[in-house]
Amino acid sequence: MANPTPHGVGVRGLTLAPSSRFFNGRFGRMFRALPPADFGDDDAQSMAALHNLGAAMVSAEDRPKDGPDNEESGIPAAYTYLGQFIDHDLTFDPASSLQRQNDPDALIDFRTPRFDLDSVYGRGPDDQPYLYADGRLFQLGDVLTGNALGQALNAHDLPRSSATPARAIIGDPRNDENVIVSQFQGLFLRFHNKVATDNPSMGFADVQQEVRFHYQWLLLNDFLGTVVSHEVLHDVLPHLHESSNVRLHPPRLLFYQFHNDMFMPLEFSAAAYRFGHSMVRPGYRLNDDVGPFAIFPLADLPGDPGLTGFHEFPRNWAIDWGRLLDLEPRPFGDDADPANAGNPKRTQLAYRIDTSLVNPLSMLPPAVATNPPSLPERNLLRGWRMRLPSGQAVARAMGVPVLADSDIKIGKFTGDPADIKGNVVDQGGAAFAGNCPLWTYVLAETEEVNTKVKTTDGIKTIKTRRLGKVGGRIVTETFVGILAGDSSSFLNQNPLWKPSYAVDGEFGLRELVKVALEG
Repeated sequence: MANPTPHGVGVRGLTLAPSSRFFNGRFGRMFRALPPADFGDDDAQSMAALHNLGAAMVSAEDRPKDGPDNEESGIPAAYTYLGQFIDHDLTFDPASSLQRQNDPDALIDFRTPRFDLDSVYGRGPDDQPYLYADGRLFQLGDVLTGNALGQALNAHDLPRSSATPARAIIGDPRNDENVIVSQFQGLFLRFHNKVATDNPSMGFADVQQEVRFHYQWLLLNDFLGTVVSHEVLHDVLPHLHESSNVRLHPPRLLFYQFHNDMFMPLEFSAAAYRFGHSMVRPGYRLNDDVGPFAIFPLADLPGDPGLTGFHEFPRNWAIDWGRLLDLEPRPFGDDADPANAGNPKRTQLAYRIDTSLVNPLSMLPPAVATNPPSLPERNLLRGWRMRLPSGQAVARAMGVPVLADSDIKIGKFTGDPADIKGNVVDQGGAAFAGNCPLWTYVLAETEEVNTKVKTTDGIKTIKTRRLGKVGGRIVTETFVGILAGDSSSFLNQNPLWKPSYAVDGEFGLRELVKVALEG
């Protein structure tokens, strides 16, 4: 779920990916020996083929709506934006603009990727005291309101500047790029404040470590298990299957290898972790009174302001998190009855991980991206320019079964044959025969499981796609490798650590949100 809308100077070192295994910059490769995939005899042919495939990977006209949707998975929509938040945490670079100008290729590694929430903490209370209320608690923004099934929302906006537009004053400005991720950032500010308030004897550093450990635990024990095939997950993290710990059953990293410092694999950042783009809905309802609004303002929906960020939004736009996360049973609604009272009250679910992105992502606003404005085309072009190998080449290198071209379907994986446009060669051309772009391959090889969703209308069983043997392995090994290589992670500091905010032994996104809402 890498950020679909790069802003500002971009990520330093992104274009520098030497094949040497001793490369110690931000980016490297898992599969250094594999040849890059090309899709034509020259650049123009490759770009034309990728353009055609990108166009095929867009669904028909999509508009935000209340009620069930046949492309929904059993994954609550909040996980889409948790994925975006995680991406920003991994790629946040606090280096100054002068450092970037002097070192545009990141030959000096100012920032090694870590799951350490520096996108929240910035440079800390000593260097950025304006982020903090008293050197220990975060500043919060104005109170937000909204009707939410009779629940107190207890919500705050992010602190904002007095200038116009009122940009958020936070550790990572990218976490203000849409309304949902901005309030996600707010949840982490409030979770920190709750931990600090509950532990008045702790200094800032100890509170920060406790928050980071909870976050890292959530990644291994909740996020990965939600989006990755459990067969793949348990092969990398056998302690989860054995209900033990990483000392008794250590992680199995077959492909993520580093010598001195962790690195960000290009196979992860430019392909596998972009799976989250297919989970995005065309729009979301925030609370009883707000939405559903489109993810971007659309010309044919003049009354819909969209959910884009980098500005102050109305005070009544507080998110009722029960609409994005299964905090408690909500109505399931009725797709056949638009007037069903449960439709606007339900927990919205992420779309399936498949080879189809919602239509608005094919026409990003000019303020977000241009040339091309299509997110799927941008992803494909980026992977090609990063000289990534094909999905088939990676599968062979991993020693897992390789998908036949006929099995690399393009379209919505709803189970309805009418939602499949054809295979990758049918839609993209002969250049993709046995030579599928890695990003498309990762989306096509997802594995289907049945997920049970508890609603006030009973238990609903929903077909859900999880990352498979190639995509799931790349994502899981990157997460685990970065944590294992970080001397300050809980895996190294205290591998037997348990979350103090666990409920019945469980701590995940639900528990974090509930604690944050108390803070």
